[in-house]
Amino acid sequence: MASTPSLPRGSIVALVTPMHDTGRVDYPALRRLVDWHVEQGTDCIGVVGTTGESPTVDVAEHCEIIRVAVEQAAGRVPVMAGCGANSTAEAIALAEYAREVGAHSQLQVVPYYNKPGQEGLYRHFRAIAEATGDLPVVLYNVPGRSAADLQHDTVLRLAQVPGIVAIKEATGNLERAQWLIREAPEGFAVYSGDDATAVALMLCGGQGNVSVTANVAPRMMRELCAAALARDVAGAMDIQMRLLPLHRQLFVEANPIPVKWAISRLGLCGPTLRLPMTELDPANRPAVEAALREAGLLLD
Repeated sequence: MASTPSLPRGSIVALVTPMHDTGRVDYPALRRLVDWHVEQGTDCIGVVGTTGESPTVDVAEHCEIIRVAVEQAAGRVPVMAGCGANSTAEAIALAEYAREVGAHSQLQVVPYYNKPGQEGLYRHFRAIAEATGDLPVVLYNVPGRSAADLQHDTVLRLAQVPGIVAIKEATGNLERAQWLIREAPEGFAVYSGDDATAVALMLCGGQGNVSVTANVAPRMMRELCAAALARDVAGAMDIQMRLLPLHRQLFVEANPIPVKWAISRLGLCGPTLRLPMTELDPANRPAVEAALREAGLLLD
């Protein structure tokens, strides 16, 4: 097996998937977003996750989004490819493709809807790692969306499997994250998947933040992560206070509805989402816009 590439630290943007008004994926806009994140200093680009509308892109689009992102990044920044599925075979197939086109790592969400038990979850992720573990596996636990919850002891079992190297911990439960940081083997990374609590998780020993907010404030999120990882509490909290309204308002409706509107308000891509997701309710737009202004991202 080839040597495992070093894991990213810092700000990992959970990138939106730009779409044309017709609903087709806007690949030129995707390329522009990748370039913009490189320019802004984002440490790693995560594609085709929750924020990237993975539930509504088909398999061919899913693969092409990964390919285009890797091609456009051109080694300037690592790409973490969302490869999760509620079918183990499909998750492996997506990971095999991501490995083939040069992704840096794979993000594997807890299987959704079918609600496997802990043994099923363990076998699912182990099978993926056994098939594609030379593409590092980052577990992704988000029980609010997946219905199944990857429990602490199961994570520790999986952390012993070669190729499984990290977890995106998106419960927002800091005590839970601290126990993982305390008990996981050396070299196993714990990333936050919750912008509002990410700074605290990093100050507790986490390795970075897989961030929705970074879609609109990439430089600030990168600076926040760098400060937190350097244990610069004052510096990290200064940025956190400026971003706090964004952390809240980007979840005023289900992700990625608010962030897709916010990024379009900044002129970076269009606001189109695929059904069953719909555009941000006009009643919620002033709050999102106000949060953008408070962060200094909108000056007009």
